[in-house]
Amino acid sequence: QLQLVESGGGLAQPGGSLRLSCAASGFTLDYYAISWFRQAPGKEREGVSCISFSGSSTKYADSVKGRFTISRDNAKNTVYLQMNSLKPEDTAIYYCAAGTGWGWAIYEYDYWGQGTQVTVSS
Repeated sequence: QLQLVESGGGLAQPGGSLRLSCAASGFTLDYYAISWFRQAPGKEREGVSCISFSGSSTKYADSVKGRFTISRDNAKNTVYLQMNSLKPEDTAIYYCAAGTGWGWAIYEYDYWGQGTQVTVSS
């Protein structure tokens, strides 16, 4: 079964940190760009960060730039999102997705995880 599984979500205080993981099973991530998306209640899904298949290129949404870091370990078939200086507005369900494009259009992604909840609150 081909799937992506996110983990690492939870409750964090403002200013705190969380690290999300996205692990693939049934296929290798080596040839895919991986993006993290998030969706807050009542809002559309938005792209947060993207990393190229080699890991040499990354990009971030302006809202998370300087606070979030995306990385990948192809040997572990896993991509990470380190989230620091968290804000209440970061509260959302976070999804990882694997695709062959380089953008945040939903249709560019072939595989999606089920999502992990991140809540930032005091």
